[in-house]
Amino acid sequence: MKADEQIVEAVKGGRRKGQDLMVGRYGQEVFAMIVRQVTDVMDAQELTQDTFLRAFDHIDSYDPHKASLSTWLCRIAYRLTLDFLKRRRPMIVPIEDSQAWQTDISDEQLEAELSTGREERIQRLEQLMDDLLPDERLLLTLYYFENRPLDECAFIMDATSHALANRLYRIRKKLYKQLQKI
Repeated sequence: MKADEQIVEAVKGGRRKGQDLMVGRYGQEVFAMIVRQVTDVMDAQELTQDTFLRAFDHIDSYDPHKASLSTWLCRIAYRLTLDFLKRRRPMIVPIEDSQAWQTDISDEQLEAELSTGREERIQRLEQLMDDLLPDERLLLTLYYFENRPLDECAFIMDATSHALANRLYRIRKKLYKQLQKI
């Protein structure tokens, strides 16, 4: 029996050791994902704790055929973090969003522009990411910072891989447009 299966069975059995093993094995990963989105460490710790409490309560819904235990936990963390961010920050759609899609830019141009290593451009890009909608920041975090494949991101975010690929393109295009204003 694999380690994840043993952890799940122990949690299903209500054993504290299973819960401790799950938190010990995946706590840092879940916290790292959350803290990139939530600037206050105390809030991130609370969301991490809430993630595991929710996982313990809903362990019967975990299906190892759909996702790894790590991905399933990140899906729970994603939803809780997104809810938290939506409560904290009003949803504002900048006016430039409506104009951002009017010029076609190739993937190669976007990638070259966004990966330019100039220090001020990198700082500006980090500032622009802070201004993105919470689900856009979370998608960038999962895909670029955690190097998760699109199919895992799709499971975590409850979307299709194709939809997320399009969304990543639009987010990168939005960032590119904003960087051009520098």
